[in-house]
Order: sequence, then structure tokens, then C-alpha cells
Amino acid sequence: MTANTTEQLAAEAAEPTEHGVKLSDVAADKVRSLLEQEGRTDLRLRVAVQPGGCSGLIYQLYFDERLLDGDAVRDFDGVEVVVDKMSVPYLDGASIDFEDTIAKQGFTIDNPNAGGSCACGDSFH
Repeated sequence: MTANTTEQLAAEAAEPTEHGVKLSDVAADKVRSLLEQEGRTDLRLRVAVQPGGCSGLIYQLYFDERLLDGDAVRDFDGVEVVVDKMSVPYLDGASIDFEDTIAKQGFTIDNPNAGGSCACGDSFH
């Protein structure tokens, strides 16, 4: 390998890849609003899956200032959504929305990869 090829591979490995998670316009607006309230422009929305819950895996959705090695990043009109490399296959094609109704208020995740979920809707397999 030449030095240029090695440098190119290192640069490509350092750059975050994209993921297949979608963020609705309503959810992006809510994220922007929350960040403005906090006065923070350095935070990203991190989406992950972790072992837990009654169905095996549970979603995590939180603000994070870090960008870790292997993270996949996608920008939605100024809102960065970050997914760690282990969660990418579980979340590919998932959609994040925000509901604000009498029955429910909060972020929702519609995941085509979930084989089933628990009654609370926070856990899946």
C-alpha cells in the first residue's frame, strides 16, 4: 500500500458514516426547540438500542455532546442524529416522530426491524 492509500483509508475510517434512521419534520422542530431552551448548540440527538426491557431490547433517545468512533451521523436540517455502530443494524429504516396529543406526548420510534414489542412500546425484539 502506498502512503496516500493508507492516509485515505485512515481518513475514511475517521469520518462518520450515515445511518438509515429518519427524523420527521415535527420531531426535528421539537429537538431544535429543546436545544434552544437549553441554550446548547453543541448537542446531537443520540439514538441507540440496549439490552433490557421485557422484550429484549430497549430504545435510548438522549442528547449527547460526544461523537464516538464508529458513530453514524445524519443531518436533518441542522439537527444531527447519531447512532452508534452496534445499533445501526437494529435501527435501519426506523422513523422518529413526535406526538403531542391528549393521549400521548413524546417521541415515538417506528422500527420495521422489530419482530414484536411489549405492551408499553418501549421494548422490542
